[in-house]
Amino acid sequence: MRRAGLGEGAAPGNYGYTNSGYSVYEEENEKLTESLRTKVTAIKSLSIEIGTEVKHQNKMLTEMDSDFDSTGGFLGATMGRLKTLSRGSQTKLLCYMMIFSLFVFFVIYCIIKWR
Repeated sequence: MRRAGLGEGAAPGNYGYTNSGYSVYEEENEKLTESLRTKVTAIKSLSIEIGTEVKHQNKMLTEMDSDFDSTGGFLGATMGRLKTLSRGSQTKLLCYMMIFSLFVFFVIYCIIKWR
């Protein structure tokens, strides 16, 4: 008695896949599935590494932001002191600075000339 759907000489549990070429397709599908699984695993590990790097960069940016804020406060305080210093009549201080500058330039001139 012949069964419907079975090829000639096919094993009863194989449903004719061997003779019809389905086993070749199944093997190819298994290879492609394994290749896809490998690629997905690589992409997953890469995305995890990218996430770790992004977290590290965000942490560094936060630290830089706080450093810039503290530097801005320090610079603002310094500018306030300079404004206070410039408002007053500081002719004596200005004369001392001019004399010091001339002295420094004179020393540098002498060092360059004697070489």
